[in-house]
Amino acid sequence: MAWTAISTRNETPPIVRGGWLDALRFIVAGLIILHHFQGAGPVPLAEGLHPVFERGGFLLTNFFLIDSGYVLMRVYGGSLAKGSMSPGDFLLKRLLRVWPAHLMMGAALVGLVVVSGLLGVAPRAPEWFRWAQLPAQMTLTQAFGVPGGYGWNAPSWSISALIGCYLAFPWILRGLARLGPWTALALGVGLYLLANQLTWALLGYPVYQMPMGFGFFRALPLFVLGMALAWFAQKVWIAPRLAGWAGIGAALLLAFVQFFDKHALVSLACISTIILAAGAIPTPRPSKWIEMAAQVSFSMFITNEVVRIAWFGVVNVAVARMGLPVAVQWGLWAAGVAAAFGFAFLFHFTIDQPLQDRIRAWLKSRRTKRQARALQPVVSLEG
Repeated sequence: MAWTAISTRNETPPIVRGGWLDALRFIVAGLIILHHFQGAGPVPLAEGLHPVFERGGFLLTNFFLIDSGYVLMRVYGGSLAKGSMSPGDFLLKRLLRVWPAHLMMGAALVGLVVVSGLLGVAPRAPEWFRWAQLPAQMTLTQAFGVPGGYGWNAPSWSISALIGCYLAFPWILRGLARLGPWTALALGVGLYLLANQLTWALLGYPVYQMPMGFGFFRALPLFVLGMALAWFAQKVWIAPRLAGWAGIGAALLLAFVQFFDKHALVSLACISTIILAAGAIPTPRPSKWIEMAAQVSFSMFITNEVVRIAWFGVVNVAVARMGLPVAVQWGLWAAGVAAAFGFAFLFHFTIDQPLQDRIRAWLKSRRTKRQARALQPVVSLEG
């Protein structure tokens, strides 16, 4: 491949909805559901098929955090850099995107536990539903060393960690904007390697094994890496053919190394390459179906644990009381996975999307009123 396949002179393709990045978001959200459900069948998929189903949490969380930094940098980086969006507006917009759905799912779990208790059905793992753990989780502060936050809708620790990343985003952006693309990329990679080395030296384990209670320290290096990848992608044009082959090769290598072990750094390099490649491939004909699927991905993430707890709370009681055969148990497991997808789509279109439409309208009205107030002294002086 000629060196001209990578250039700073060509204009890089803009990020658009309905393209490869959106497709990746939906695929990863679907794999997260499968990972959370893999241990609920008659035999865990990690034991019956391959341990990669257990390691999926590590891989998919890394992807989710890097992709979040990448997408936010490409979508909001320009507005924040030019001053057309303030850091406060950015943080408010992100909080209002994640918090309402999270609170609703937390309330649903509380209702489920209370009602099942009144019916005389205790949780199979009561340690995951301790009331003392609820405040930190509902306030999304569990990833900052605040006591509590374990159990309930446990995957929400990553949302908590991302709130810290949202706070840091404008200042990280300011630093990256002073760097060239290759320097920014090297810095993003170097910061992750430094964080990994520090946790090994001080704690005796890699950064990706940081406990959920300190999840922010796991998330931030990956989020910064995603931002660095985005800054590189905005400045360096990569030939679509090269990007396509690099993405395919990275995906195949990622799948191959999982047959042997996590290979954390190799896996991280593969994930970064896949995201970078997906953003470098133009999307001449965006797909509305892919765009819609990607929009549902957040609902898939935030609701699947609630569906899993509710579904298998009933299934486990039925299996214990009726002695259902293994084939029926697998059928119920597959139906549970389908229910997680179905509920996510239903939640998105009937609750989350209408609510977000209202929030966007309120934010727009708030911005318009603020701009009008800022112009009033100018108008009075001219008059």
